[in-house]
Amino acid sequence: AYQAVKYQSRDGWSHRDLLRLAHPVAVDDTHNAIFHWITQGWSEVGDEPHPDEALRTIWAYERAKRAGSVAEIAGLIRDYNLPREAVPTHWLVQREVWAALLDSDMPMTAMIRNLATMTRVGLLTPMSEAAAKVTAELINRERLVAARVHPIALLSALVTYQSGSGVRGWGKWQPVAEVVDALDAAFYLAFDAVTPANRRMLLALDISGSMGMGMVAGVPGLTPRLGSAAMALVTAATERSHAFVAFTNGKYPSLYSKSGIGSGITQLVISPRQRLDDAVRALSSLPVGGTDCALPMVWATKYKVPVDTFVIYTDSETWSGDIHPVQALRKYRERMGIPARLVVVGMLSNGFTIADPDDAGMLDVVGFDSATPELISGFARGDI
Repeated sequence: AYQAVKYQSRDGWSHRDLLRLAHPVAVDDTHNAIFHWITQGWSEVGDEPHPDEALRTIWAYERAKRAGSVAEIAGLIRDYNLPREAVPTHWLVQREVWAALLDSDMPMTAMIRNLATMTRVGLLTPMSEAAAKVTAELINRERLVAARVHPIALLSALVTYQSGSGVRGWGKWQPVAEVVDALDAAFYLAFDAVTPANRRMLLALDISGSMGMGMVAGVPGLTPRLGSAAMALVTAATERSHAFVAFTNGKYPSLYSKSGIGSGITQLVISPRQRLDDAVRALSSLPVGGTDCALPMVWATKYKVPVDTFVIYTDSETWSGDIHPVQALRKYRERMGIPARLVVVGMLSNGFTIADPDDAGMLDVVGFDSATPELISGFARGDI
């Protein structure tokens, strides 16, 4: 009943569509009542809660549609654990309603998504009980891991929340300092929620000037450089066998392209004990070079570095030097006898293509969001 109320439709499909197509047979009277409500609704909703405990959630949802006061809707939320999706939109501007939602065991991901709203309506204020409750939840390692909240999702939430402005430009709020600090701490605590690929990984980071511009996933302040540095820290914390290189000026590195003057790579030492801002400063201090996406494979071939998956983070400002990345990967596979994979991540959704579409071991990711790290991990493991 809770799932039926909370997730009524996704991507243009509803539970009603599914039931009308599949014609499932209910296993008992309660399921039958839920199926009937989904497909046809309830003709009558009494003043008293439904005698079936499971069906009280649906009864409360129907009563919420008819609520005439803030106190009534807040009481229904608290008494019957109604999720935000069950609350009519016009009530979601009320502080008391959000206080009830927060008190009714709000899921971790829902709480993170609605921090700005709870601040905007006046629920989250400095040193308030609500702020204390939210910060305690955010730094609860067990809850973060159980909810499988990825660090990049928390980074996106942190950058958005501390900006004090919505992604689409509407909605302003005054960030609460303790909530900002808790989101920052949660970013590091959530490393435990990441499923490691358990593969030997070489991550190559573009450090060019353009990486400091643009918005990843439409989040103001979340630049490609910040996003790629965050991914470097996450990988360092979760992948036991890893190494990092950066695309730097050809005069500085251990290897550079003959035809691409100023294109080279340098090995990096990035520790999960570093703070994110320290990692960003370290990347920003390196001499900038061209982004020749073949160089990680060329470097690994030359120095016989065993790599299962190469991951290149760039803003799609890519070019090739003496050899195309596809050719460099194939040469590496032949020389090392390793069926290595290649992922090129364009942190911004600029059009580009590097991977050979006929090679299942190569992947282009155009644009970056919080789902991308798990996609890369699954691809590295061979699950995708």
